[in-house]
Amino acid sequence: MSEQVFDILIIGAGPAGLQAAVHAVRKKASVVVLGRPERSSIYSAHVENYLCVAGVVDGSELLRIGLEQAQKFGAEILAEDVLHIEQADELFKVKTESREVEARSLIIATGTSRKKLKVTGEKELAGRGVSYCVDCDANFFRNAKVAVVGNGSAAVDGALTLTGYASDVYLITRGIDVSGELAEKLAASTVQVKEGAWVKEISGDNGVTGLVLEDDQALEVEGVFIELGAKGAMELAVNLGVLLDSDTFTHIETDRHQATNIPGIYAAGDITGHPYQMAKAVGEGCVAGLAAANYARQQQKTEA
Repeated sequence: MSEQVFDILIIGAGPAGLQAAVHAVRKKASVVVLGRPERSSIYSAHVENYLCVAGVVDGSELLRIGLEQAQKFGAEILAEDVLHIEQADELFKVKTESREVEARSLIIATGTSRKKLKVTGEKELAGRGVSYCVDCDANFFRNAKVAVVGNGSAAVDGALTLTGYASDVYLITRGIDVSGELAEKLAASTVQVKEGAWVKEISGDNGVTGLVLEDDQALEVEGVFIELGAKGAMELAVNLGVLLDSDTFTHIETDRHQATNIPGIYAAGDITGHPYQMAKAVGEGCVAGLAAANYARQQQKTEA
């Protein structure tokens, strides 16, 4: 057994994980948070649709404040990745890059891993015209020319949404693969479909100015939305027997207390499904933190 058994171990240092930590430590639970805030999808985003936040705020700044809050209230932050996790003797045992940690309850708040195009300019212009969330950033591109990249329903739905904001919307696709109803909506829309040639390069210095397709066609755009779907970091959850959603197997199923099918394991934020919004992540983090703290307290009584 490690030197200290925490009441709650939180995997993920984004909005859901940090909010869970704040509420749990305020309930007098001992908490350790594993993760790197810079890996949160909100880190490079600009936030203006969150209640009580005036104007546009950098996501990195919000996470910095949240990290300080969690630490101030007593949470321990360990900026390391989880290498292995198992459940034994009613405890969750986690191996990180430098140590082993044990806890009575576990909150999974790892978010989702956005699929990347892996082309020139994508990484450099992320948050400066390159976005992975139409719902999050559409409002920043009013009356602008934008492109959506993808083949499935996420890309088509995103392109249709953007027609309510942008002046011109291009859909770059290898081949559209959507339902009949969604295909009909696309056909009746103003979206300009560019099918066949994929994206080769995203252009721009301080912001996106255009993109180049594989056939060397150049498009002038101010925004590029990459909608290739999202894959959650599910391996840890599945290995513990946590159930995923029965439709796509890409999200963790929870009840109204953010509890999974495994006693003591909770989940919050993007990993529990749409919408991928900070407001949802924070709310679920609050619920998960309180529920996990109550569970850990009951476990302590059993141990005594």
